[in-house]
Amino acid sequence: MPVNKVSTAIELRFDVRLSSALPEPVRARLYRLSGSRLTLDGVLVLVAQEHRSQELNRQAALARLVDLVREAARPPPPPRKKTRPTYASKLKRLEGKSKRSSVKAMRGRPRGDD
Repeated sequence: MPVNKVSTAIELRFDVRLSSALPEPVRARLYRLSGSRLTLDGVLVLVAQEHRSQELNRQAALARLVDLVREAARPPPPPRKKTRPTYASKLKRLEGKSKRSSVKAMRGRPRGDD
């Protein structure tokens, strides 16, 4: 909940495009993570206004920037390895389906075969 927005708010700006501290893959992931906080010029804008003190808001904005850069620096997960179901699991599945089918077939009205 914002408190004293006008006098203590902090707007932290970080130029992602011109930053020489970030390697290219990290910069690309940071672009994707930033979303609507990124301007057309490639500047990341973080606004902090949670605290009553300007210094605490400054620290909060800086902490959020550090968290965002850490998240972008983490390597992406490895791609999923495709697997196939085992023969036994296929048989078990088909057996279960046929059992279910027979249970449902028994639910109908009795046939008048007499």
